[in-house]
Parts: sequence; C-alpha cells; structure tokens
Amino acid sequence: MKLVSFSRNGQQSYGAVTEKGVVDLGAVLGSRYTDLKALLTADALTEAAAVVAQGVAGFGLADVDLLPVIPNPGKIWCCGLNYGEHVRETNREITEQPTFFLRVADSQVGHGQAMLRPRESTQFDYEAEIAVVIGRPGRRIAEADAGRHVAGYACYNDGSVRDWQRHTQQWAPGKNFWRTGGFGPWMVTSDEIPFGSLMTLTTRLNGEELQRATTDMMIHSIARQIAYVSTIAPLEPGDVIVTGTPGGVGARRTPPVWMKAGDVVEIEVDRIGVLRNPVADDV
Repeated sequence: MKLVSFSRNGQQSYGAVTEKGVVDLGAVLGSRYTDLKALLTADALTEAAAVVAQGVAGFGLADVDLLPVIPNPGKIWCCGLNYGEHVRETNREITEQPTFFLRVADSQVGHGQAMLRPRESTQFDYEAEIAVVIGRPGRRIAEADAGRHVAGYACYNDGSVRDWQRHTQQWAPGKNFWRTGGFGPWMVTSDEIPFGSLMTLTTRLNGEELQRATTDMMIHSIARQIAYVSTIAPLEPGDVIVTGTPGGVGARRTPPVWMKAGDVVEIEVDRIGVLRNPVADDV
C-alpha cells in the first residue's frame, strides 16, 4: 500500500493511494485509529488493507493537500555522512559508528507544499534521502531482526540551512528551521519493498539531476542504523529514521548551488516515487 496523511476541506485524515484515487481510511477507521501513527501503533495495517481491497476510492489525489507522511512522529533520527562520496566532499573521515542528529516535526512539509528558505540565510541546500518508518516497537534491536520493525519507506529531503548548520559543531540549528524539510509523498509499506532491497535515490533541481546513488553505497546499512538508535532509546511506531544523503550536495559544488524561491526540487526513490516541493521565501 501507499499510505498518506492529508488535509481536505480543513480536516486532517489518512488514507491509501490507489489507481482509482485516495481511500479515506480515517473516515472508516478513524474512531479507533485517529491517524496513521495510531494505525501503526495498533499494528492494524492488515485491517487497513482489507478496507483498501474493497476498491472504493473517496476522491482524487489532486483533491487533497498531502502532509508529512507521519505528521506527529515521536522521534526523527537523521543519519549524517553515510555515503562515502558525501564524506569525501565534506573533507571528513569515515567513522566506525554512525553519526546521528534529530529533527523536529514542524521542520517538515508534505509533498507539494513549499519548503521555506529562511530570511536569515541564502544557503538553503537539498539532501536526497530515504526515510524508514517504524511499525513495531523495540529496544536494542538486533540487526538480524531490524526488518521486522519497519512499516515502510518514504522519500525525504533533509533541507539544510548550511551557514546555521556550521555555527558550531552541533548541526541541529541548520537542520530544524521551520518547514525546511520534505517528507513524502507517501509511505510504501514494507510488504512491497522487502527489507534490504536495492533502491536508487536521485535529486533534481529545476529538472537538473544533482545527486544519484544506490542504497548499497551506504556506509552504515539501514539494519545497522535501526540497531544503533534503538540502543539509545526505544523505537516506537511512527518514529522515523532518515538514512543519509549521497554526494553532490549544493554546498560542495563549484560554485555552490543554493535553493531559492521559485525553484522546484524533486527527490526520487525508484521503488517509492517522487517527492516534489516548490521553494519559497519565509517572510
């Protein structure tokens, strides 16, 4: 299934995207599962699939405003420096342990919504990534068991305000400006993407390809990332792990390439889809 969170006529809900349109799961299951996170917490994907199998679509995809796939995640763990080319272009060294930082929920927007360049900076950069959405809770998860905890996958743009990121050795300021990251367009459930599948991720800015890599180029695998962060704190349904960006970021190009108002940035993952966001100035 392709699961989405959305707003329609001022009401938030969640559903499944099919060839016929959007099945409003919230309208059917909302009395028990108020949002997509609650659906995952209840381990009710099979129940949702049964509703989708009835073949009734409520409305077209164009009739809704997509929200971040999980609008209310408990934790958003982001893995940095996880592709060799990106490590080299930043003049850093590969580390034995993965590098992680945290994003907050309101630093994200959904597919089609504007990513906002803050007025405090002109150094607004893109980062193509794959987001892993947790479906089953766990603490100190073994790498061999990591796949059992994954609900699905989405595209992610870890939009970064580079000068604020570099103010200190702590990256959080540049990673958490309001509405600077993209998360969507949907979550493809893990039954459609077997754990460990090879995926290709690409960035296009105004149609020009600027990043391309495959998941076998990761330094720390998705299984390793799940094991690592679940050692720090329990993973819960709806938590998100953003798994790292490849080389080719705008900050390391000559001259640098910064996103600006009027641009359109696309993050494509071949087994998921295309996350597309316009860029606007935050006034």
